[in-house]
Amino acid sequence: GFLAQTGEPTGTGKGGASCWESERYFPDEIHENLKHSRRGILSMANSGANKNSSQFFFTYGEQVKLDGKYTVFGHVIHGLEALDDLEKVPVDEKHRPLTDIKLR
Repeated sequence: GFLAQTGEPTGTGKGGASCWESERYFPDEIHENLKHSRRGILSMANSGANKNSSQFFFTYGEQVKLDGKYTVFGHVIHGLEALDDLEKVPVDEKHRPLTDIKLR
């Protein structure tokens, strides 16, 4: 697998607002030393440079082609088995899960 994206409240892939009520987007915070170097890296999804809102993703493995383009803000410390389960979920031709998934 590649990654699992979430944080989009409308279910369209185009919704979501930043946590700053006065701004729809917030700027990238890309640091050269933070890389998509392994399974479980957390990064902001965006619709272009400096267009971060509510969506984010978990990597299923190293994704060097994402470095310098997406803000890395953390990594999974416990519960990597949840990524194992997500990676096995059947998806459609657009790589979306056939059934809704809720993380609690």
